[in-house]
Amino acid sequence: MNFQENYLSNVIFEFHRYKTMGDKTFAQLTDDDILWTYSDTDNSIAIIVKHMVGNMLSRWTNFLTEDGEKPWRNREMEFEAPYTTKNEMLDAWEKGWKCLFDALKKMKTLNFDAKIKIRKEEHTLVEAVNRQLAHYASHVGQLVFIGKMIKGTQWKSLSIPKGASETFNKKMFGEDKI
Repeated sequence: MNFQENYLSNVIFEFHRYKTMGDKTFAQLTDDDILWTYSDTDNSIAIIVKHMVGNMLSRWTNFLTEDGEKPWRNREMEFEAPYTTKNEMLDAWEKGWKCLFDALKKMKTLNFDAKIKIRKEEHTLVEAVNRQLAHYASHVGQLVFIGKMIKGTQWKSLSIPKGASETFNKKMFGEDKI
């Protein structure tokens, strides 16, 4: 496998990993939960998802041929009027990720020297994709953290639960590796 194939395979894997973390967070939440904020100046889960979806649709629509900041995007509106139901939010979430994964599928045979523009700033393909991966990872981390705050002791861990590292390592490596 050459660098380009390896990179795209890994990036697709990582984007799926972050989408799955969001999915598993949302599975634990109610309609009311997605609107919760710690304070009046904070963003709810519904607002963060609205922003992510707006970004995804803007960045990944015609990724290789148009600037990633589309004239039809209204970023400021992404932080107002959140989705009011979990189903509405999930439909938008899926639409954003579909746009992203469809764009990534098209890149498999493309020239990695292509210049990708975001707000008129040129990026290599790798730089543009890494920029989005980092952006979404930070927001998914916010979604998970807010979900944990909302659920408290009822939160179901998305990774190795606190206090369970030794048990996990024994399962993964066997008794003789611990």
